[in-house]
Amino acid sequence: FDVSEESKKNLEILIELMNKYPDMVIELSSHTDSRGEETYNQNLSQRRADAVKDWMINNGIARDRIKAVGYGESQILNQCIDGIECDEDGHRFNRRTEFKILEGPSSIRIEKTRLRQKEGN
Repeated sequence: FDVSEESKKNLEILIELMNKYPDMVIELSSHTDSRGEETYNQNLSQRRADAVKDWMINNGIARDRIKAVGYGESQILNQCIDGIECDEDGHRFNRRTEFKILEGPSSIRIEKTRLRQKEGN
């Protein structure tokens, strides 16, 4: 549940957005695949969400602007649930951290060129 270098690139964009919109409060929601025990996955996803929150705090975002929530395997996005055989890509698709705006702007603008710049770094 360490923050990967690839994830840091995306999180840098989120930090820029939060700096641009200082009243923005977000929920970081982390998810696991369906493999493993449900309780383990719940705890793992919470640790992942907390790790991202800590990284963002260490990069200048106030603690009270981030709510970290682990959802475990409760929000699978494809057919890869318990009892269904899936390949690694199918399981990887479900392992993710998302964010949603809880308070602040009702809409945000992200420049496509900014996203392309991050991809090129």
